[in-house]
Parts: sequence; C-alpha cells; structure tokens
Amino acid sequence: MSAGRVGRPHGLDGSFYVTMARPRLLELGTAVSIGELASEIVRRRGSDRRPIVSVRGVEDREGAERLRGLELAVAAADAPPLEDGEWWASELEGCVVYDGERRVGVVEKLIELPSCEALQVASEQAPAGSELLVPMVREAIRSVDVAARRIDVDMSFVQE
Repeated sequence: MSAGRVGRPHGLDGSFYVTMARPRLLELGTAVSIGELASEIVRRRGSDRRPIVSVRGVEDREGAERLRGLELAVAAADAPPLEDGEWWASELEGCVVYDGERRVGVVEKLIELPSCEALQVASEQAPAGSELLVPMVREAIRSVDVAARRIDVDMSFVQE
C-alpha cells in the first residue's frame, strides 16, 4: 500500500519530503520499497502534513533526487492495525457505492479535504466524467463492507 511519494530532497543527507503522505505508514523502522530499492525508514522529521524521512541506502541529495516522484510502498502485513470503522484507502478503492438498492458509482480514490476524508466516486447518474465526493462521516456513510466491495451512502445527506 502507498505511504506516499518521494518529494524534493531536504538537505544533503538523503532525506526527502513525502508528498501525498499517509503518516501512519511512515514510522521509524517501517520496511518500504521505493522503485527497485527495498529499505527501511531510519529517520522521520517534519509534521504529519509535511513529513521528511530518511531511508537506509540513500545517503546524499543526489540519491534522494533520483527517487523523486516514486511511490513509497509498505506491505499490507507491515501496516499498523486499524481501529473498528477505519479502512486503508486501497481497501475502499474500487468498491461499488449504493444508496440503498440504487447503484451510485464506483470509488476511484480516497482524498483528504480540510475537514475530513472523502470518497471520490465516479458517478453513474451524473454526466460522463462527473465525480461525486462523499464525506467519510457517519451521517453520509451508512455501511462499509470491504469483503463485499460495497459501500452504502445516504445521498440525501451528500446532496444537501
């Protein structure tokens, strides 16, 4: 699963910013793969919004620059456990969204908004190319069944 992407280098020691970061997956000692490089996080600084990490085997600015734009991947087995009612974005992507029995669309991705996360849904009722954002809040989401690849939403809340 994606922990983010390698951003621009930070300093001269091989550290780099992580863009599209998933902070829970960027803990010290976490095994990561970046392209062909299998490594582990050896240092973490910055904030959850703008983390800066160093990985074993990347020792200078040029090494970090060569990785720029690549995905930092963490094996699902190495991810920390989630609480009830929490899901990884990869678990939700591709799920079919329903409002009761009416099919609404398919989750393309989970996005972070200023106030909450939201499902970006390719809507089947709207004009081609239209997207629907469903906030990941109790009032909008009735149920999530990852095993069945189904999410039930309350469209009356979403369209208000």
